[in-house]
Amino acid sequence: MLNDADRKLAARYAPRLFFDHNEPFFPVRFGITVLRQDGDSPSFPRRLAVNRAEVEAVVEYAIYYDYDIQHLYDLEHVWVYIGRNGEVADVEASFHGKYLKGLLRGRTNLSGTRAGLYVQPGKHALSPLPEVFELLPGFASCTQEEAGADGLIYGRFLEGILATDDEINQRVREFLQTCRFTPSLSYGSWKYADREELFVSWSELLAEIPERIGKELERL
Repeated sequence: MLNDADRKLAARYAPRLFFDHNEPFFPVRFGITVLRQDGDSPSFPRRLAVNRAEVEAVVEYAIYYDYDIQHLYDLEHVWVYIGRNGEVADVEASFHGKYLKGLLRGRTNLSGTRAGLYVQPGKHALSPLPEVFELLPGFASCTQEEAGADGLIYGRFLEGILATDDEINQRVREFLQTCRFTPSLSYGSWKYADREELFVSWSELLAEIPERIGKELERL
């Protein structure tokens, strides 16, 4: 369970997320981990350095979507490094299996304790600059003819718990083809930080994901 102190901390430092106005899918849960010592991320292949003079803790937001425009199951991440005086010391955000710095030069996308991050239309990679998305190969095609191309995917920590096959992948493809869209390239802020039901511990989210996927497969 996520204790009250960590829930409040996560809500206070939750990034502002900006979504394309035509985006069909939004986060359904934020799996929270607060690290106060160096340690491995429980949900992303990286180690987090907390034992630094300027860092008191790191809040990891594992952001779960039921769908990416190309597949069922999507998990993105934001890491907020909290300084010893309560300031935001640094921010990092996931980007197609890697991660980017989440603060611009001069910290111009930081308002108080909240960093502003843009969400790639359909794919949900994160960046402080939305123009980055348009430089990616397949930026347009992934939301159109390639919608649903990957079927059901899942993280390494769900191996042995989830499985897929050609029939499942085809059902996912057929559904996501009905969700095709053209990005507007205009973004708006999504207000979620005061919705306590979205914030759970990572262990709670990990237990919930197979249930959510099972329900989606039944629905399809």
